[in-house]
Amino acid sequence: MFLQVDFHENPNVGVYCRVNDSFGFLRKGLSKKIRTNISNTLQIELVELSIADTSIIGSLLVMNAHGVIATDLVDQKNISLITDQGFDVFVVSDVLNAVGNDMLVNDHGGLVHPDMDEVMIAEMEDILKVPLTKGTIGGLETVGMAAVATNKGVLCHPKVTDEEKSVLSSVFQVPVMIGTVNHGVPLIGSGLIANSHGFVVGTSTTGIEMGRVEESLGFLDDEK
Repeated sequence: MFLQVDFHENPNVGVYCRVNDSFGFLRKGLSKKIRTNISNTLQIELVELSIADTSIIGSLLVMNAHGVIATDLVDQKNISLITDQGFDVFVVSDVLNAVGNDMLVNDHGGLVHPDMDEVMIAEMEDILKVPLTKGTIGGLETVGMAAVATNKGVLCHPKVTDEEKSVLSSVFQVPVMIGTVNHGVPLIGSGLIANSHGFVVGTSTTGIEMGRVEESLGFLDDEK
């Protein structure tokens, strides 16, 4: 299933939401219709969240089936809101605190900014229950914005190198493809929300780009 939608006329939907295969955290202030459509498309329960009075949830959180990594800008009220959903939470204490931009994870593994602290990485591995590897995508260190990873596939920046692509395939244990969103934007993470059940993209995303999302994340196989 898929949904094309803008958030208050902004097609960068990935900046405002973070999901796994059963649950998601979404910025506040969207209409009930949009929230319901996202929930139905991705087959998840959604909870609204605001961190440090901002709406950029997708840039400030990372999650998989096992846990949540949150920026140190998060307050105790929102930490409790996350743990109430059954997640273990790790709050980073590092200059690289926009973890949604700096980390890419699924239920098999994760790729993180090359400058992340080794001790912190080990602590995050305990929460996410997957190994984390330092790396880049297309030379970009902000790997969370350069790609989207689900348990069925990875769609990443078109300038990914063969070596980086091989690392992605090994880390996430799924096929890796290149593409763009929102009419040529290579920062996949900014304009795509996805899990194993479906995906949400901005309305600027073209039919060709939609087809690449479907292929890379395994939805064409579902239609056969």
